[in-house]
Amino acid sequence: MEGRSCCSSILQKSKPYIAMISLQFGYAGMNIVTKVSLNRGMNHYVLVVYRHAFATAAMAPFAFFVERNVRPKMTFRNFMLIFVLGALGPVIDQNLYYAGLKFTSPTFSCAMSNILPTLTFIMAILCRMEKVHLKKVRSQAKIVGTLVTVAGAMLMTLYKGPVVEMVWNKHAHAKTAEVASAAAAKDWFKGSVFLIIACLAWAAFFILQAIAMKTYTAQLSLTTLICLMGTLQSMAVTFVAEHSPSVWKIGFDMNLLAAAYAGIISSGVAYYVQGLVMERKGPVFATAFSPLMMIIVAIMGSFILHEVIYLGGIIGAILIVAGLYLVLWGKHKDTKAAAKLAAANTPAALPVPATDAEEIGQIEDISMTDVDLEEANAANLSSFEPMQAPNA
Repeated sequence: MEGRSCCSSILQKSKPYIAMISLQFGYAGMNIVTKVSLNRGMNHYVLVVYRHAFATAAMAPFAFFVERNVRPKMTFRNFMLIFVLGALGPVIDQNLYYAGLKFTSPTFSCAMSNILPTLTFIMAILCRMEKVHLKKVRSQAKIVGTLVTVAGAMLMTLYKGPVVEMVWNKHAHAKTAEVASAAAAKDWFKGSVFLIIACLAWAAFFILQAIAMKTYTAQLSLTTLICLMGTLQSMAVTFVAEHSPSVWKIGFDMNLLAAAYAGIISSGVAYYVQGLVMERKGPVFATAFSPLMMIIVAIMGSFILHEVIYLGGIIGAILIVAGLYLVLWGKHKDTKAAAKLAAANTPAALPVPATDAEEIGQIEDISMTDVDLEEANAANLSSFEPMQAPNA
């Protein structure tokens, strides 16, 4: 019995870790599958539409049945928040991220996306949602981490460097010289700019989502409505950007797999799993696993896509991860300090002396007696009938 309880306790404690590691594999698979689909000619505007259509269809039943009794009313303010969230996340972020992925590589895109917590931290300061005390070590760590992360992103954008050969992939480079030369000819600067703007939009999405959750507390319904709004807005953008009806054609191939996988796994299951983990461990814990996706994508990309990795990308990724963990460490210390302060300011319940308790009981008895007297007087008055005047 003791062995079973011990194993059960270990399993319960390891569930958040297993969930987040599994989620990083899911995100890594999305990057690889999407890259293959884009290389085969899939239009990234149409991919965004289909992705969020799948996400809406997957999450709508859960939102309808689970939150049908707790769903708040749709006010004009909530509608505008959902409208802007749909534009920031599905439309701006996803379209620019896919465009950047098309111009660069999955590993490069994943490494660049690690600047997201830093950009969110900067926006939180500008929106006065985050406070910075320059004399505190934790605030200094967040500032230094932000600068290091930005430096890593700039290095990845402006410097490529020589090709770094993986140990397990050396034999493939001789056969894929054309791939390397084609990768060198890509517009990496344009792709880097697209990825940075996508991360800015995604950081703004997090800030606005935190504001929206205060008035629209049904999380599943909010996510479904954002995906639905993103589908409609992405459809409108696609109609403007692409005039050929042939771009909407999709069959039972890699393009359909990319849309369904990204919609159901990356936009549906991921939101639910992250919500469960953040309830138990907080957002700092959930964000700390994002560099693992970059490592998984680098290994999978080199095996599956024979991806070429450059020295500038490796150095920049190391700087981004180091800056990321400095920011997360400072944020973790902020959370612990706030918890200690809240515990210190919580007043303890003081015992009521016996004499005071007796006086309170006497006062309650007196007040009840007064109430009884008032009710008796009211009853006597209601039973009293006035005398009628004699007839003349």
